[in-house]
Amino acid sequence: MASNASSAKKLTLISLVLMIFTSVYGFNNIPRSFYKMGYAAIPWYILSAITFFVPFALMMAEFGSAFKDEKGGIYSWMEKSIGPKFAFMGTFMWYASYVIWMVNVGSGIWVPISNAIFGQDTTKNWVLFGFKGPKALGILAILWILLVTVISTKGLDKIKKVTSLGGSAVAALNIIVWIGAIAVLVGNHGQLAQPIEGLRSFTTTPNPKFAGNIISSLAFVVYALFAYGGIEVVGGLVDQTENAEKTFPKGILISAAVISIGYAAGIFLVGIFTNWTNVMSVKDVNLGNAAYVVMANLGYSLGTAFGASPATATAMAHGVARFVGLSMFLALAGAFFTLMFSPLKQLIEGTPAKLWPGKMGQIKDGMPINAMWYQAIVVCVMIFLVAFGGDSMSKFFDILVAMTNVAMTLPYVFIAGAFPAFKKKTEIKKPFEVFKTQGSANIWTAVVVLTVGLANVFCIIEPAIDGDIPTTIWSVAGPIFFAVVAWAMYGSYEKKNRNEDLKKTV
Repeated sequence: MASNASSAKKLTLISLVLMIFTSVYGFNNIPRSFYKMGYAAIPWYILSAITFFVPFALMMAEFGSAFKDEKGGIYSWMEKSIGPKFAFMGTFMWYASYVIWMVNVGSGIWVPISNAIFGQDTTKNWVLFGFKGPKALGILAILWILLVTVISTKGLDKIKKVTSLGGSAVAALNIIVWIGAIAVLVGNHGQLAQPIEGLRSFTTTPNPKFAGNIISSLAFVVYALFAYGGIEVVGGLVDQTENAEKTFPKGILISAAVISIGYAAGIFLVGIFTNWTNVMSVKDVNLGNAAYVVMANLGYSLGTAFGASPATATAMAHGVARFVGLSMFLALAGAFFTLMFSPLKQLIEGTPAKLWPGKMGQIKDGMPINAMWYQAIVVCVMIFLVAFGGDSMSKFFDILVAMTNVAMTLPYVFIAGAFPAFKKKTEIKKPFEVFKTQGSANIWTAVVVLTVGLANVFCIIEPAIDGDIPTTIWSVAGPIFFAVVAWAMYGSYEKKNRNEDLKKTV
């Protein structure tokens, strides 16, 4: 009890905002978006903020304030609003999305490590046990998952140190982008590397893969939604937040404003020092290393803007890449350590104990240690299947990103879908309300659900239309697999309960 109280005191407004920022804001999303869409990504981020992130964040604030004493997180929210079966399906799908996120980041985290050591992405040439490229990264990812699981099972205090460090690293990285971009703009006398050609620059992508393809543009919305994802994770920490009725909603709102503006401004800043054709269309650039290519280019552009020699500018590029690699590694590691236990803990604490076979549902020292090891096995198997399924680095990261984007945005349909029922229940005390009427709650729920649903449909079908069937299959394989598992688990639970009830009546 004493350790829980101590943990709660640490979650002030600043620490809560840092945790949200670490879990939600991904600097990687900015260069990836520029790589896919150029300046044309900005309107989609703004639209997604209006139709998804801000209303969804406010819904999470209302849920979190009303259920601040519930340890089950989003499961408790949906269970008390609609019912246990809907809540379990939604929560299990939400949890499964983080399993797929671990598959992505477990493999992708070696790109920042490469940049930190070598000043550039050399992962395509890495060889481990005779395996090269995606296969080598897959083996390293499996080792990383096992290491993080071992450390995470030691307790929340150790995890919080990593997440705080990760949040600080991301903040420093973004400050460098702002200062560096402005310095390049001054050094180049106001000339942008990626010129703005009227409104067309914000509506048409320079990427030939997506230019003139409305389905691809609509599919990009999933990237924006994914960039805003993760805010519901901290819903399970409401009971550990000081003065939760005021602090928790305020933390969400502050984070929503900062993150929304940060993404839009960040994409524009990248265009100040990065010409899409000269930098992003190079053969070896992919979704896995786009961030490091962009930031290395910032170092090079700083040098050339102020008259440095090509050799000095190249050295600056490698120096910036090393710093970015270290910062991104700390940020990803911070998010990894939080997401390794938080979604799983919310799922287990909120759901009936009989749902979990054997000792899987046990919580030891505040951590679901047994379940975390089962989780590690599932993640490692998925990493192995994806890594050894193809040889192309670009295709490898395309599949990983597509899997993650779809899996992590679909559960929001469940969570947002429970909001109107939550608003109807007058017996639930609601200390914080933004949506004052049932009508406004219904309208904004429809907006959020349609935004997420349609974006995922376009994201799933877009690769298949272009002949990329494997990416479409992998995009839906994970969610379908976990949906079947959730349905089977709850069906087994209901059957056991019926049998027990029958025995009692005999």
